[in-house]
Amino acid sequence: MGLIARIIAIVAGLAGGTIFSQAPEFAQQYRQRIGGAIDELRVIVEDFNRQAAEHDLDRQQALNAYAQSSDDFLRDRGVSMQSTITRYETLLSQQLHLGTAAPVAKPFVLLRNADDVVFANTWRDFVPGVPVSFAGLVWGAIGFVSSSVVAALLGLCARRASRRRRGVRQAS
Repeated sequence: MGLIARIIAIVAGLAGGTIFSQAPEFAQQYRQRIGGAIDELRVIVEDFNRQAAEHDLDRQQALNAYAQSSDDFLRDRGVSMQSTITRYETLLSQQLHLGTAAPVAKPFVLLRNADDVVFANTWRDFVPGVPVSFAGLVWGAIGFVSSSVVAALLGLCARRASRRRRGVRQAS
C-alpha cells in the first residue's frame, strides 16, 4: 500500500472512529428523552386509568366502551388512547432494556426498537460528546478499524481498475 493510500486509510479510520465513538453518547441522550416522554405519557395514562376507575371500569373496559360507541369521534378517541398506552408501555420496556444493557451494547438496544419521534428529536438536538468512557473508546475503535478497512478496500479496487484501463489502452 502506497503512502497516499495509507494516509487516506488513516484519515478515513479517524473519521469513522470519531463518528462511531458518538454512538454511546447518542444512546445516552436518547435515554434521557425517553425519560421525559415516559413522564408525560404516565400523566395521561394514569389520568385515563383514574377516570375509568371512577366509573367502576378497568382500563380495558374503558377502551371497550370507546370501541363500542356509535359515535365516530369516541371510537377514534379510544383508538388514540390505546395507541398512547401502547407507546407508553413500549417506551417503559425500552428504558428498562437501555438501563440494564452494558454500556457498549446500548446503541444496539436503541436501534432494535427505537421510537421514531424520540429518535428524530434526539438526532435533531444531538450534541456530540468527548468519548472518554470505555464504551465510547470501543465504538471509536470499531469505527476506526471498519473505516480504515473500507478505505483500503476502495483504494485497492480503484488501483485495480486503473491498471485494467491502462492495460486496455496499451493493448490497443
